[in-house]
Amino acid sequence: MKLGALSISLSVKDIHVSKKFYETLGFTVFAGEIEKNYLIMKNGNALVGLFQGMFENNILTFNPGWDENANKLDSFNDVREIQQHLKDNGLKFEQEADTTTSGPASIVLIDPDGNPVLIDQHV
Repeated sequence: MKLGALSISLSVKDIHVSKKFYETLGFTVFAGEIEKNYLIMKNGNALVGLFQGMFENNILTFNPGWDENANKLDSFNDVREIQQHLKDNGLKFEQEADTTTSGPASIVLIDPDGNPVLIDQHV
């Protein structure tokens, strides 16, 4: 199963302070708008999303259909296929994708330790 690019989405208290911290670690702004309280920062293949005031917990995020540069992959598992596979294996969802649609959709699961996992397809 191909889940696509992995990033961590961090719930931050002050996006400006967090931006400076991750820049010191060698990350650069890849996407987002600081004025809208979110940035995606990149260091090589590593992606860290900074989100101020958007959600409570940190989230593991996978993007089916994208590589770490947000380039569309030629071959990937659609989020609805992933959802069905996970359902067939007994996992429960916080949010499900509509199986009657195609294209962008997302699902949310909670791992055994309470960490949200977002599988967010943009293509």
